[in-house]
Amino acid sequence: MGEVIRLKRDEYIHVLDNNANLITAILGPETFTRRDHEKVVAGPEKFVALPPQCFCRVKNPVKRNADGSVVPDEFGQAAVLHGDEEVRVNDGKHWNVPFPLYPGEVLVGGQGSDQPIKKLTVVPKNTALRLRAERDFTDPKTGVERKAGDEWLFEGPKTYIPDEKVAFVAKVAAKVIKANEALRLRAKVNFTDRKGKDRLGGEEWLVREEGAFLPAVEEEVVGTVEAKILTEKRAVEVEAITSHVDEFGTKRCAGERWLVTIEKTSAFIPMVSEKVIRTVPLTTLSNRQYCVVIDPIKNGEQLFGHKEIRRGEGEGTSFFLHPGERLEDDCVHDIEILGADEAILVKALEAFDDNGTKRKPGEKWMLRGPIEYIPPTEVEVVDKRKAVPLDDNEGVYIRNLTTGKVSMITGEAHMLAEDEVLWEKELPPVVEELLQCPKGSRHKVKDEGRTLDVRDKTKAVRFNIPHNAAVQIYDYAGKEPRIVFGPDLVMLQPDESFTVLSLSGDKPKRPHVIQSLQLHLGPAFMTDVCTVETSDHARLELRLSYNWRFKIDKEDTKQAKSVFSVPDFVGDACKAMAGRIRGQVAMESFESFHRNSARIIRSAVFGFDENKRIRDEFKFSANNLVITNVDIQSVEPVDQKTRDSLQKSVQLAIEITTKSQEATARHKAERDAQKASSQLERRKLQDAAEAEKQKKEYLKLQAESEAIEATGQAKAEAKARAEAMLIEANSEVEQARLKADAQKISADAELEMMKSKHKATLEYLQKTNELEIAKTKKLSEIETKKFADTMEAIGPETVLAMARAGPEMQAKLLEGLNLKGYLITDGNSPINLFNTAGGMIGGINSSA
Repeated sequence: MGEVIRLKRDEYIHVLDNNANLITAILGPETFTRRDHEKVVAGPEKFVALPPQCFCRVKNPVKRNADGSVVPDEFGQAAVLHGDEEVRVNDGKHWNVPFPLYPGEVLVGGQGSDQPIKKLTVVPKNTALRLRAERDFTDPKTGVERKAGDEWLFEGPKTYIPDEKVAFVAKVAAKVIKANEALRLRAKVNFTDRKGKDRLGGEEWLVREEGAFLPAVEEEVVGTVEAKILTEKRAVEVEAITSHVDEFGTKRCAGERWLVTIEKTSAFIPMVSEKVIRTVPLTTLSNRQYCVVIDPIKNGEQLFGHKEIRRGEGEGTSFFLHPGERLEDDCVHDIEILGADEAILVKALEAFDDNGTKRKPGEKWMLRGPIEYIPPTEVEVVDKRKAVPLDDNEGVYIRNLTTGKVSMITGEAHMLAEDEVLWEKELPPVVEELLQCPKGSRHKVKDEGRTLDVRDKTKAVRFNIPHNAAVQIYDYAGKEPRIVFGPDLVMLQPDESFTVLSLSGDKPKRPHVIQSLQLHLGPAFMTDVCTVETSDHARLELRLSYNWRFKIDKEDTKQAKSVFSVPDFVGDACKAMAGRIRGQVAMESFESFHRNSARIIRSAVFGFDENKRIRDEFKFSANNLVITNVDIQSVEPVDQKTRDSLQKSVQLAIEITTKSQEATARHKAERDAQKASSQLERRKLQDAAEAEKQKKEYLKLQAESEAIEATGQAKAEAKARAEAMLIEANSEVEQARLKADAQKISADAELEMMKSKHKATLEYLQKTNELEIAKTKKLSEIETKKFADTMEAIGPETVLAMARAGPEMQAKLLEGLNLKGYLITDGNSPINLFNTAGGMIGGINSSA
C-alpha cells in the first residue's frame, strides 16, 4: 500500500509516474493513493484565486481550447507553451473562479515585495500609461496593427488590463498650461499631431491653449515659456532667430529686431523663432528734462553716429526707445538752471555755429547765470561752478591752467574762470594731524589713535597762533622762512609749509616725544630726572625743575629766527644742565652734597660771576634761551639696597648709643677682674711664642743649607753644559760666516772676470764691424767710380750699338738658313724658350 493523500476542494498535487515519466495534476476534492512507481513532486497546493479587478502572470502556460479546457500532448500530459507568458485577469467573465497550476506552469512574483497577484491599474484623468509592443500583434479593441517596439499612450480615465504582448514603460502626467504660459514641444520623429499638422523630427512649436495637455510619445516637452507682461510703461525688444511670420501676421527676417508694446498685446509669448532681447522701460521727460538719443530712428531709418536731443514739452513727453537706440549716459538729464552766482563750463566736441559765434573743437567757455540751458549735441558740459564767498580770514587755492601759476584768493566772492581750477594743497601727514590737535601740539604716546577729520585740501590752511607763541613758516618759492608771533591767524600761501618742532618729553626726557607747530616763548618750566654720583660713589637720582623763557626782541628778525635754530631746545637744555650738575656733584662727597645740595646744584647750573657769587640766570646764546631758576624737587639714592641700609643705619645708631653706656660700665668691671689673669696668660704665651720662634729659625737655617747644597751641584752641571753648547754653537756660526765670505769673494771674482771678458769681446766685434763697413764702403765707391769712368769713356751711342748687335746678328743668321728658329731637346729636361735663340747663336759663334 502506498501513501494516501486526501485533497480538499481547490487543492491540487503534481504526481510523477516513474514508469511513464509523465507528470499529472490531481485536482481535489479527491482521495489519492500513491503507488510505488509514483512520486508527489508538488503539493498539495491551493488553487490560485484572483479577486475581482486583479491579475497575475503565469510563465509557461498550458494550451487551452476555445472553451478553456486543457489541450493534452501526444503523451497525454498537458501541453505547455514553453518560454511564453500569459496574463490572467479576473474581469468578471474570465478567471473568476480559482484555478490550479498545471505541471510546467510558474506563477510570476511572490519574492520580496513583488506580489504574484496584483490589482489592475486605474488610469485617472489627465494621465496616461506609456506602453510598448513586445511582439507584432493587432489590438483587438482598436483594430490597430502594432509592430514590436511601437509605443503609444493609454489615456485615462480607464482601467488598464495588462497583455503579455505589451510592456509598461512609464506613467505620463499631463502638463497644465496656465494663463500667460505656453508649452514648448519638440518632435522626436516625423508624425502628424492631434490637430492634423505634419511635424518633422527636431521641429519645435508652442502649445498656447490653457488647460491640461498630454504630450504624445512622439513629442518631447522642452520647457514652459512664460509670457512677458506688457504695460503702458514697459515693452520688450524681440529678435528673429530665423525668418518667419510672427503671431501678428508680419513677416520677419532672421536677425531683425522690433518692439512689442501693449498696443499689440498685453501678454507676449515669444515664438520658437523669436527671442526676447531686453525689457524696454518707458522714457518719460517732464517739461524740465531732456535726453540725448544716440543712433536715433527717423522715418523708419536708423541714423548711425548721430545724436538727437528730445525735450519734454507741456505736461511731459513719453516714448519707448526703438531697437538700436540708446540714451547717452543711460539717463535723463535735468535742464541746467543757473542762478546769478552759478556758471557752467562747456567744451565744444566739434566745430559748429553757436548763435553766430564760431566754435572750434576743444574750445572751452563759461555760461553765467541766471539762464536756462540745454547743451546741444556738439557741446559737452565739463563742470558746474558756483561762486565761493570768502571772508578776510578764509581763502582757496586756484591754479591757472594757462600760466600754471597757483595763487590764494581771500576776502571776496570768487567765480572760477574757464582756465582756472581749484588746487589741492598737500601737507605732510604729521602737519595734517597737528592742525587738528589743540594748540597744534601732540604727545606721541598719550595722543595716539586720534581720529582725524578729512580736510578740504582746496581751502587755505589756517592756524591760530596763541599768545606768547611763535610759528616758523618756510616759503619754498622764495627759499626764506618767516616767523609769526601770536596772537595771530596765519594762512599758508601755496608754496609755504609749517616747520614742525620735535621736542623731548616725559621724565626723564626722551627725544621726539612731543611734536608741535608752535613754539611757546615762556616763562614756563620743564622737569627732568638725572642720576649723579658723588666722589665716594654714592649714586643719587635728582628730580629738577627748570624755569625758562626766550629772551628776544620780536622786532629783531635775526633774534626771532634764532629761536628756531635749535630743533629740540628742551632736550638740549636738559642735557646741558644735567652734564654741568654731574660734573659738580662728582667733586663732592655724599656728606658734603647732603648738607649743601641746593648751593651745589645752583652753582653748577648758573655758575659764578667775577665776585664769586652765583649768577641769577643762564643763557644759551644759540637760541637766546634763558634758565632763570632751578627747583630741587627730590633727591633719592638710586640703589634701593643702599636706601634701606641708610635708613637701618640711622635706627641702629640710636640703639647703639643707648646700649653703649651700659656695656661700657659692665665691660670696665670685667676688664679689671680679668686684667691680672690676662697678664699672666700673656706672659706664658709670650714665652711659648719665643720658643717657637727660635725653633722656627733653626729649622729655616737647616732647610736653607740643604737647599744650597742641592742647588749648587745642579747649577754647576747646568752651567757647564750651557757653556759647552754655547761654544759649539759659536764655532759653527763662525765657520758658516767664513764659508759664506769665501763663496762671496769667489763669486765676485768670477763675475768680474766674465764682465771683463764680455767687454773685451764686445769691443773687438765693434771694431771689426767698423773696419768691415769702412772697407765695403771704399770698394763700393771704387766700383761706382770705375763704372762711371767706363761709361763715360765708351759713350751712350756705343752702349746702344753693343746692345743691338747680338739680336740683329741672330736674326740675319736664321734668315740666311731660311729658318725662323729651331730647338733640340731630349724630352726630359725643361727648356727656357726665352733664351733658346741666344744659346743657339752663341753656340754657332763659339764653333766659328
